[in-house]
Amino acid sequence: MTETTSKTENVWDYPRPPAIEPTPKKLRVSFNGEIVAETTKAYRILETSHPPSYYFPPSDVKKDFLIENKQTSFCEWKGICNYYDIKVGDKVVHQAAWYYKDPNSTYKALKNYISFYPSKGLDCYVNDEKVEPQPGSFYGGWLTKDISGGAKGVKGGPGTWGW
Repeated sequence: MTETTSKTENVWDYPRPPAIEPTPKKLRVSFNGEIVAETTKAYRILETSHPPSYYFPPSDVKKDFLIENKQTSFCEWKGICNYYDIKVGDKVVHQAAWYYKDPNSTYKALKNYISFYPSKGLDCYVNDEKVEPQPGSFYGGWLTKDISGGAKGVKGGPGTWGW
């Protein structure tokens, strides 16, 4: 899938298993008035029914704001997932970011790259457009005006678990 800037992408056109592609878009994450991450060198993951999730290179993330969280989960495509809490000033949000220490071979480029949950109270931007979080609390997709779920919508909200 080639990323475009002028047309709407439908999440139902994304592949399964998910595609990984570099994106030159300007991405930014802030919390409690501080920029936590900013890049133009990210990857995005495109999976059927999901808005894209973005992975930032570790060098473009302010690690002083990250606290290793012992929680792990498993992605059938990427492998074992690790989490970070984010602390800025006196505010903490738990499991607000995730990454893969040793992703499966197709996704090796994501090793230690960090993705953020807009649903956890983070302010996330794509080319200065504030994103809407993917519905629900499990997935971390970023919805922008050029991403659509069409008539079916996107996965994550009530009634979509079995899709």
